[in-house]
Amino acid sequence: MAAGSQNTRTIIQVALGILILCMGYYLYHSITEPWAAVERQEELTERTRMRMSNVRAALIRYDESNGRFPGTLDSLHTWVRTDSAMQAHRDSLFGSGANLDSFIFSPRTGAAFEYEVNDTSRVMVYLLRDPDSDDEIGTLEPDPTGLNAASWE
Repeated sequence: MAAGSQNTRTIIQVALGILILCMGYYLYHSITEPWAAVERQEELTERTRMRMSNVRAALIRYDESNGRFPGTLDSLHTWVRTDSAMQAHRDSLFGSGANLDSFIFSPRTGAAFEYEVNDTSRVMVYLLRDPDSDDEIGTLEPDPTGLNAASWE
């Protein structure tokens, strides 16, 4: 009879050991998966803000060269790709290896940034928004202090 209870005890211990391993695995993943999602979201936010900052830099250069802001982001994109001065200073302005084909698009969903220009007052201003978050640069109010200000800075 002692051998039967010893076998039962061993089976219970093995089953409990397997249960502990399974629950440990579940606990590990229940902690690391949400954290990985948070890290991915933070990385996307950083990439989006960097891309918006690149667009801001291009808008400032466009304004310095032409005395006004472009009407659309497509015209800014065309100017950046074709202007010889922009091509010469591309790496210093946008960083080495910057992809100019996608710099007016949000890395979150690939949607184009939203862009508006207010040129009805003495102070020309613009507003650049990320369609997938609350991040924005500039203002539509004729206030020169908000001209190139980013919402996250």
